[in-house]
This record gives sequence, C-alpha cells and structure tokens, in this order.
Amino acid sequence: MNIIVEGMTSLLNILYNFSASMGFANYGVAIILLTMLIKTLIYPLTYKQMASMRKTVDLQPKIKAIQAKHKNNKEKANAAVMELYKENKVNPMGGCLPILVQLPIFWALYSTLLHFQYGSNPAAYSFLYFDLTKIYGFTLSYHLILPIFAAATTYLQTKLTNPNTSDPTQKTMLYIMPVFFAYISATVPAGLALYWVTMNVVSIFQQLYINRKLANQTKSAI
Repeated sequence: MNIIVEGMTSLLNILYNFSASMGFANYGVAIILLTMLIKTLIYPLTYKQMASMRKTVDLQPKIKAIQAKHKNNKEKANAAVMELYKENKVNPMGGCLPILVQLPIFWALYSTLLHFQYGSNPAAYSFLYFDLTKIYGFTLSYHLILPIFAAATTYLQTKLTNPNTSDPTQKTMLYIMPVFFAYISATVPAGLALYWVTMNVVSIFQQLYINRKLANQTKSAI
C-alpha cells in the first residue's frame, strides 16, 4: 500500500474514531465527514469554478452573436470569444481544477476500500445495509439505490451549474453524465458511491448558495 492509501486509511480511522466519540461508530459516517471536510477545504476553488461557469452561461448570447458574425472565420471567432472571456474575467478551463484536485482523493479512497482490513466490529463497515467495501454491480436489488441516487444528484448538480440546456452540447452532457456516474457507482465499492452521492448533495447546496450570492452581486452592480 503506498503512502497516499496509507494516509487515506489513517484519515478514515481518525474520522471513524471521531464519529464513535459522537455515538455514531460507523465508516459510512466517516466517509460523509471526509466528503464534507474535502468540500470545505476546496470551497474557494469550487466558488471560482461555479462562478466562472455561471458567467460562461450568461455570456452565451454574446458568444453566439460573435460566432454568427465570424461564421466564415473560426480563428477570428475564437479570438473574439477569448477576448470576451478576458473582459469578463472568465477562465474557460477553471472548471477543471476542482476535479483534478479530487482525482487523487477518489483514487486513494477507492484503493483503501478495496484493501480495507475488517476490524473487531464488522457492523462498522455496514451503512444503511451496504457493505462499504463491496462492489454490488447491476443486480436488481435494494443496492441499486446508490447508482440511482448518484445519477439523480449528478443530474441536479449539472442542471444547476448549466441551466442553459438549449445548447446542444450542454443538453447532451446533462443526460450523459448521470448515466456515466450511475455506471461508475455500480462498479466501485459502495463506500466510494456514498462519497460521490454526498459530494453531489453538498455541491448542490453550495451551488444554490453561490447562485444566490452571484445574483445579489449582479443586483448590487446595477
């Protein structure tokens, strides 16, 4: 086990001990606490990402106008769009950073759950009738609820982040991403699916808060 997995295992055990001190000795609770901790730490990046994506959506009419104006010159159209982004302080690649930051965490948690050693209390690894270290697949049973929740929360988050579904690309992503993450959630340990669902739920509340904050800033500017 490499140092990242060992670190993740230690962190999960710390959060498990914390949950135990609060009367909820369960690794499912530890994973939820881990998710909330990560989302809190990367909130500044998340805010920049969501604010940038929101501005990009608001700029779509101007972008379409530029593309129509320079429909015969893609190079000039791209240059004008980049200038528009610059004027409005929008980084079109800014949305990738929070995802890149979370990839090592996602991989570390995946590896940790695959190799997790059961302690003296097997019940601690069961959360809402899920064995957190088990991959359930697509068996028609209660356990499909995690992939379904993963799809539903991914859809809601994508819808909040990109409300302009008139754009063909955005509309395609709105439906493809939930299916993709439902598949992923069924083919990884249940604890990782729980992590993703919790991440989505926290992101939805953060997006609602950021949307309101940006709307208030727009009103103030007017």
